[in-house]
Amino acid sequence: MKPTSSILAGVAALLIAVPQTQAAVSAEEAARLSADLTPLGGEKAGNADGSIPAWTGGMTEMLPGDYIGDIPKSIFADEKPLYQVTAQNMSQYQALLSDGVQAMLQKYPDSFRLDVYPTHRTMAAPKSVYDNTLANATRCQLIEGGYSVEGCAGGIPFPIPQEGVEVMWNFLMRVEAPSIEYTFKNIVGNADGSHTLATRNDISFQYPQYYKDATPEDWSGEYSMFRFNTLEPPFKAGESLVVRDSIDRDQPRQAWQYLLGQRRVRRAPTVSYDTPDFVASGANYFDEVQGFFGSVDRFNWTLKGKQELLVPYNTNNFVGASLDDALSTYHLNPDHVRWEKHRVWVVEANVADGKRHAVPKRTYYVDEDSWLVLLVDGYDAEDKLWRTSMVTPFVVPKIPTLMMKTATVFNLQANTMSVIQALNEENFRIVETKPETFFTGDAVAAEAVR
Repeated sequence: MKPTSSILAGVAALLIAVPQTQAAVSAEEAARLSADLTPLGGEKAGNADGSIPAWTGGMTEMLPGDYIGDIPKSIFADEKPLYQVTAQNMSQYQALLSDGVQAMLQKYPDSFRLDVYPTHRTMAAPKSVYDNTLANATRCQLIEGGYSVEGCAGGIPFPIPQEGVEVMWNFLMRVEAPSIEYTFKNIVGNADGSHTLATRNDISFQYPQYYKDATPEDWSGEYSMFRFNTLEPPFKAGESLVVRDSIDRDQPRQAWQYLLGQRRVRRAPTVSYDTPDFVASGANYFDEVQGFFGSVDRFNWTLKGKQELLVPYNTNNFVGASLDDALSTYHLNPDHVRWEKHRVWVVEANVADGKRHAVPKRTYYVDEDSWLVLLVDGYDAEDKLWRTSMVTPFVVPKIPTLMMKTATVFNLQANTMSVIQALNEENFRIVETKPETFFTGDAVAAEAVR
């Protein structure tokens, strides 16, 4: 008997109503993580001409020398650039340059350049992260149309990605220490070439999915929580912000803000997406912090493939420089930014139907070894390149991992830049985890009263 039209309609309605899951990879595919892939999913082999070496375990040993808290100030200090890419010779290297990097070379031909060094694949992680990543490969799934995940904990969720949104979840759930504290400055580079301190802050970050012995069953689904206090300038000192990010599609972010003028804590639902970032005097959007910051639910994510690209990498020397030395007039000081050739995943984000965003199209370049967003290009409604972001990843052998906090957003049309969470001359510490009640509006209110 053939199904009636009413039955077919009912089945269709159920398919629409019930969230569909994306199956994890097979055990046979996951076995590649101990064969031709690194434990986190990068290609273990080098490239054809040897300019990208094979991965041999990453950097896991503590290094001699000076530190910014737990960050070595310098690695590979004796190396010299293999070559420089400038506005004059960029055509030779065009295949290795993102649109944003090409635009920066053309916009600042007399000052912006790439010093390209030998490639070092320094990414490493604790064994527990490798074990959990292997487990995640066969248990972690996309749900809610890719806007949430389930079955994950303690490692990279999708080490063998099939979709662009999986790559972005890998970034959001990248390897971190369970708890860190640091101080940072946000610097605005103005159109006239001057620099302004927007704020200086101290911050505590916690990453519950990397708690010791975390499992999918006992992990709450909150993958990041932070609380910061503003230290400078004086008229903003004492303001606070708390943010908790979750895989919950209905409530991906909770935020509370304490304002001195109001002397109360209030919910801050607009601390997300394309709201101008008040911590940086509005010079960037909130979801441009740390490369990408927040929910994936306003975009469709297309995996364009993988390519070799020149990217900032192993930039401990940049973090270790003084702030004055680290910055040039309209961009970061090329003397202190180390560029290397690496393989990156290319993910294109286009604003989803029924959604809006000030930057309707972006291209993300995501490191195959660490899953860090390294470069971002943002396009306006006319598909013209509008803004480009560069992050400066650094090695933290104490964890061990490759980590990034500072992201610099260049507004190519306004001739401005926003240096977000600059660590230069600051402090960075891996610390014991705090009670999660520390990351609440009530805790901020109680401290404000004191």
